Amino acid sequence: MVSVFSSLRPPMAGVVAVVLAALLSACMGGRTALFEDEAKPEWKEGALELPPLPFEKDLIPFHVSSNASAAFYVDGRSLRLGDDGIVRFTLLVRAAGGAENLSYEGMRCETAERKLYAIGRGKSEWVLPRAAEWQRISDNSLNRQYAVLAKEFFCPPGAVLPTRDEILGLLRSAAPVR
Repeated sequence: MVSVFSSLRPPMAGVVAVVLAALLSACMGGRTALFEDEAKPEWKEGALELPPLPFEKDLIPFHVSSNASAAFYVDGRSLRLGDDGIVRFTLLVRAAGGAENLSYEGMRCETAERKLYAIGRGKSEWVLPRAAEWQRISDNSLNRQYAVLAKEFFCPPGAVLPTRDEILGLLRSAAPVR
């Protein structure tokens, strides 16, 4: 059997090969895999709406680590699942000595990132941070609370994203007795 390319001069064989590759690519519609998903629309973050400051009765404790000296709480009233795929929540970190850090944050399960939206000043107001960039969630001892929230409550691996009520149920059922 004689190849199509053997009867052509060497420079012409290269041109034919390029044309055939281009035609084949056009027939495939630019896909590189048989079951490749359709192109996703460009992601756009929703507008920021700050929640009311939390009341003690609405704080749900969650366990971070037996080594953690601080206590961690999510304000159940502030928990929101946005149309943009972000889980927004108020986080309270209470140190053993009583000092508190209050923040309003977002977690994007699709990219395993978090973002600080606002910081609580005392118990009276929210203040916007100087820098509000998305940061990768890492499971380290310094910021383990984010990994716990992501893996155990907001973005369980291999599962469909839970609803707001399901997240609240998970938090409440896992909450240690105060």
